[in-house]
Amino acid sequence: MPNIKPISDLRNYNEVLRDISVGEPVFLTKNGRGKFAIVDIKEYERLKASLKLLSKLAQGEQSGKEKGWMTIEEVEAELGIENV
Repeated sequence: MPNIKPISDLRNYNEVLRDISVGEPVFLTKNGRGKFAIVDIKEYERLKASLKLLSKLAQGEQSGKEKGWMTIEEVEAELGIENV
């Protein structure tokens, strides 16, 4: 169940921070609407890395569509890998 608190609870921020753990962000509301999410730094770094990976995959897919796809032999030659 999501951990939702009003932003006014930040007056006692130690209590809010105690409720944060990896995979369990605290969502802060202002006037009854979602405004902020506080996440553990490990979770933030994981999310950031995931977004970067997805961006690179999208770039690769776009490049494949525009310039054509490489065969496995072309990839191995590009990377200097010999057939085992």
